[in-house]
Amino acid sequence: MKQRSILLVLVIALAILCVAPVFGQATGTVKGVCKDTTGNPITGATVEWFSQETGRKYSLKVNNKGEYFSLGIAPGKYKVTLMKDGQQVFNFNNVSVSVDETVVDFDLKKEQAQGAQAAGVSQEELKRRQEEAAKANKENNTVKSLNEKLAAANAASTTGDFDTAIATLTEATQMDPSRDLLWFKLGDAYRGSAQKQTDSAEKTKRLNSALEDYQKAIDLKTKEEETAKKPDTPKQLAAYYNNLADV
Repeated sequence: MKQRSILLVLVIALAILCVAPVFGQATGTVKGVCKDTTGNPITGATVEWFSQETGRKYSLKVNNKGEYFSLGIAPGKYKVTLMKDGQQVFNFNNVSVSVDETVVDFDLKKEQAQGAQAAGVSQEELKRRQEEAAKANKENNTVKSLNEKLAAANAASTTGDFDTAIATLTEATQMDPSRDLLWFKLGDAYRGSAQKQTDSAEKTKRLNSALEDYQKAIDLKTKEEETAKKPDTPKQLAAYYNNLADV
């Protein structure tokens, strides 16, 4: 009986020794910074670490500084991919993860320069492309912000809160005064708010502001028509003139 007990203890001890390494398996840490072709942080993205050995995938969110970080990554070989809006932006293959810290940065400006050099593109041409990319990125960000303000202003006007609409659209025209639609919508907000005024002087003031904004919209749209013919321009101008005449 005593011998059986000793044997049982030895078996349990052996089992513990075999299992312990599994639970005590060391893992690594990964981190990095993501920058676009202009050197600015990439936000709203994820970095995917895909194990080329086990098929396991870790999806790490990028913060507002373009940084990502994670503990508990199993050692091995990985494909590391930067994803933005569901699209693959760039990737690295055969990245080794050990029990130490592994740093993988995405510097698209640097990668673009290296790619251009390999393709025989001159520094002047590369600079031109980078400037165009920076300009396009700035335009996209501006359009996104203006659309958000337009949506907020439209929502406010729908509920009769014209003062909020006026404030929001005024901010939008300060961001980019070259957009005729912003001035048209601002004119609409002033025209709508004028009807709610009980003081005749204030009502006249707001109607005059509407007149000025409609005229700015008309001038901008007319100037645009001189350089770029668009099929919907006559219809838009008709709406601008109609509201101007109504005021």
